[in-house]
Amino acid sequence: MADAVANPDDGDQEVEVLPRKSGMSGKKLVLFILLPLLILGGAAAAMYFTGMLDKLLVSVEAGEKEGAQVEEVEVFYELPDMLVNLNSSGNGSNYLKLSISLELKNPAGLAELEKVQPRIIDSFQVYLRELRVDDLEGSSGMQRLREELLMRANTTVEEPEITDVLFRQILVQ
Repeated sequence: MADAVANPDDGDQEVEVLPRKSGMSGKKLVLFILLPLLILGGAAAAMYFTGMLDKLLVSVEAGEKEGAQVEEVEVFYELPDMLVNLNSSGNGSNYLKLSISLELKNPAGLAELEKVQPRIIDSFQVYLRELRVDDLEGSSGMQRLREELLMRANTTVEEPEITDVLFRQILVQ
């Protein structure tokens, strides 16, 4: 049965030691195993029904595909500085000085871009000479200018696709 251990301080008193039970009790099993499983299952079901799980899986798949693809190298081509006089209705003259870089998708298009550089500059200057100072005010004016120059550059050049027009310097005087 139970082992009896004598306590040296108390003389004749004996303390009974009970054997330990092996395994988990039912309450501990529910508390430490079943309850976390139910919480995780409920969270997964909630994510599935709200659509969050789909977004998470799509972003993981997209990350795997991006890792497998070769990264495209972007190349920048600097155009010479341009100085044009703006369209003004008054007696004074207004000038616009621009320094522009063109962003290309692949470096193979640099040779083709150098061949048609005079056409790009010509189409830019024709457009820029018709602008007024009011057209260049604010960030929305700069964005319209960027979009228009990008459209003109892509219509002038077919082979190297120009992805963006970057302003290095803009000076309105």
